[in-house]
Amino acid sequence: MNALRNKVQLIGRLGQDPEIMTFDDGNKMAKFSIATDDSYKDKNGEKVERTYWHNVIVRGGLVNVVENYVVKGKEIAIEGKLTNRSYEDKDGNKRYTTEVFCNELLLLGK
Repeated sequence: MNALRNKVQLIGRLGQDPEIMTFDDGNKMAKFSIATDDSYKDKNGEKVERTYWHNVIVRGGLVNVVENYVVKGKEIAIEGKLTNRSYEDKDGNKRYTTEVFCNELLLLGK
């Protein structure tokens, strides 16, 4: 049952090209966001479509795949876990963010 804890699977399209960061020790990290779509019918029977944006972090060997093959508009499938963190913005306000820490990535489409 542990394998099911904190597991996220998403299929979506990138909203912009990934941001690749290289650290002093040579390790890399990729950051990007993907959009997923959802639709439902409201109480009047009208179809309502919504887009959700998910922030994704990639580390390790998968960064090379992201760096070489993943671009804005590309459809991908990811699997990972949810993480939460807080930070202070430039005005000193505390902000909170939820990210998907990706451990598997699949390129979809052409």
